[in-house]
Parts: sequence; structure tokens; C-alpha cells
Amino acid sequence: MTDYAAEYLRIVAGLLQRVSDEQLPAIAAAAGRIADCIAGGGLLHVFGTGHSQLLAAELFYRAGGLVPVNAILDLPLSVMVSARRSTWLERVAGYAEQVLQDEPVRDGDVVLVVSNSGRNAVPIEMALAAKSRGATVLALTSVRFSGNVDSRHPGGMKLMDCADVVLDNYGADGDAAVRIPGCPTAVSATSTVVGGALLQALSAATVAELQRRGIRPPVWQSANGEAGDRANAAYIAEYQGRIRRL
Repeated sequence: MTDYAAEYLRIVAGLLQRVSDEQLPAIAAAAGRIADCIAGGGLLHVFGTGHSQLLAAELFYRAGGLVPVNAILDLPLSVMVSARRSTWLERVAGYAEQVLQDEPVRDGDVVLVVSNSGRNAVPIEMALAAKSRGATVLALTSVRFSGNVDSRHPGGMKLMDCADVVLDNYGADGDAAVRIPGCPTAVSATSTVVGGALLQALSAATVAELQRRGIRPPVWQSANGEAGDRANAAYIAEYQGRIRRL
């Protein structure tokens, strides 16, 4: 039984090693775009649907994370209201534009869209709508999975077609990675683990790039540390009128 647990961990370790071997140039490119944005007073917006919304939350108000991050967390698109409805809704053309009506995306901002398959209408249209507002678009997706499925966007695009920089999580088709005899489908998804690692690596690269430019990086301290509340208070005062969920 534990052999399959070990198999999952081996697969994830291999994917993380591949990210380290192959994705550092894309991470550096994305970090440069975010550093440009923050240096210019802009925001990094992060968006996902379904379980990809977990990764949007991962960068938001996070100990050791960048302060100028606006997580676009639309509850109907999450699994927290109705899982089946979120699956249906992420395929609805026109919904992304409605979501963006309530979000402060501006010219010069960066919008990071997370979608493992990259095929559904809402993530694709979120990327296109962000570009129409003058934002840089980053995509976190599985290039392999996306390349093996048909687009559900009316124009036939995939998320990776809309992005200025693509971060690849190298996920298998369908995300689940472990085959167990007798089980009709693979189990144990990798996109959240690998995606979270990619995003935290991106945060580190962005902070280092800001430091290289002589800019003091705005970074949250843990609210559970002794000095966290005091250290974060100035950032909250500065950004609470700009970041919706702060």
C-alpha cells in the first residue's frame, strides 16, 4: 500500500526537478515583469477556477509573500459553493468580463492566470480581458495536457496562446499521476503541489529582482510571529483601499 504513496512522491519529486532544470528562464522572465509592475506602483492579480483557485489564494496575504497581490477569488467559480456548478461556469463565455468589472486591473499590472488544462472559456477570456486593459499576462498551466485537449473557447484558443510568459507544471493529462491495479483511473493530482512550488519560486525570484534594482520589496511577515502585526500594519494601511479582499 505504501508503495503507491512512495510512487506519488517520486513522481512529484521528478516534476519538481524538471521545473528546476527547465523552468528557471521562464520564472526569471515572469519575475522581471512582476518587478516592473511593482516598481511602477501596480498590482499582481492572480486568478483561477475550481482547484486552480487554491493557487490564486496561495500568493495572497501570505507570510513571506509579496504584498501587492490581489487574488481574484470568485466564489461561484470555486468548489466551496457548488463543485458541479463551478465546472459548468468555468466554461461559460462572457463570465470573465463580468468578474473583472469588480477587480482593479489596470494598465501596467500583471495578471497571472492558473488553469491546468488551459482549455476552458473563463481562464482564457480572463487573460484576453486583462490584455485589453494593458496588463501583462502570465499563465500557469500544463502545456502537455493543454496540447492534448480541444479548446472550449469560442475562438479556439488555449490559455498558453494568450500569455506573455508561460509557466509549465508538466502535469499529466487529467492531472492525476498514479496508476493502481484495479482502479479504473489514475489517482493523486500533481498540479497543486507543483504549481505552488512554481509560484513560491516566482515570489523568491521577484523579491531578488526588486532587491537587485535597489527597491525595498514589500513582503508580508507572519501574523503569528511576535512582530508580524506591527510589521504588516503599514502595508495594510497602504493597500487596503486597492486590494479588494485585504
